[in-house]
Amino acid sequence: MEQKLKSIIARFQEIIVLLSGPDISSDYKQFTKLSREQKRLEKLVEVGHKYIKMMEEFRQNKELISDKSEDKELREMAYEENKELEAKIADTEEALKLLLLPKDPDDDKNCIFELRAGAGGDEAAIFVGDLFRMYSKWADKIGLKIEMISLNEGEKGGFKEIVFLLGGEDAFSFAKYESGVHRVQRVPDTESSGRLHTSAATVAVLPEAEDIDLEINDDDIRTDIFRAGGKGGQNVNKVETAVRLVHIPTGIVVNCQEERSQLKNKNKAMKVLRTKLYELEVKKRQEELSSTRKNMVRSGDRSEKIRTYNYPQNRLTDHRLEGDVKNYSLREVLEGNLDPVIENLKIAERATLLASSD
Repeated sequence: MEQKLKSIIARFQEIIVLLSGPDISSDYKQFTKLSREQKRLEKLVEVGHKYIKMMEEFRQNKELISDKSEDKELREMAYEENKELEAKIADTEEALKLLLLPKDPDDDKNCIFELRAGAGGDEAAIFVGDLFRMYSKWADKIGLKIEMISLNEGEKGGFKEIVFLLGGEDAFSFAKYESGVHRVQRVPDTESSGRLHTSAATVAVLPEAEDIDLEINDDDIRTDIFRAGGKGGQNVNKVETAVRLVHIPTGIVVNCQEERSQLKNKNKAMKVLRTKLYELEVKKRQEELSSTRKNMVRSGDRSEKIRTYNYPQNRLTDHRLEGDVKNYSLREVLEGNLDPVIENLKIAERATLLASSD
């Protein structure tokens, strides 16, 4: 453990030297990469220093205790101090095990949410709107910002699709657990017989890709400009401000029409396109991971049913959790109180990682 920590501390100090070098300011990609690595290591280095110091004190005391020529009272003091140190060392080792777990390199990024109506017709579209309101309230509570990218309204209310950017410190580390199928059970307002319906929506949460993550060839993108439809003011149907980007090699299509400026719509669409291409690269990496990691609570699989929103029983059930922590008050969650669910998902994921590292 100590040797590993010393190696990490040496790397941390190397990063500090590199970041203070005269040429780093002109290399944006390298500067960003090193800054992120430094941030990821900060807490580990802080705890690592304390652990190494405690181990050195423990060994010094042990030598003192075994030295019969030393004063008896001094040796007894060293013995008592080592009893306290043993407990502190054990606690610190547990903390270090968590800090040494592999970090998701995308945790500190903004992310793009894609909410889509699934099975259930008009009721599924209404549910997409409910999910968006829930995420909006949650983002406001934890200090994250939502920036709309595109939406497609349903025929009888709600939305067939909503795409938005969630921005702020470590946004993806909080939101990544939301990917999957969200199922709702309730009696629709249009149901005269009071029959319970089950509908679904899919949620995809993708870490926002940046220029340093991948390069895109401009020749691989086709740009279409068209008139926006739906709400948005007088100019929305008169001026060609909506933008469609088509990535020719992969066939990925991205639309954006929320802004009145063609340039702003193009920039937003480019964010989504870059993110979708980055997702393809991430999937390639994930295929190389062990089966244990694939089976963690955050699989990212859009086809996996992760949660049920049961309105009659005021119960939200997260199917990735077990025991007492799998059920929550639906009313509270819909008001944006998602943190207890997410925290328990993080704990479950860490437990899986710890078990696989033993």
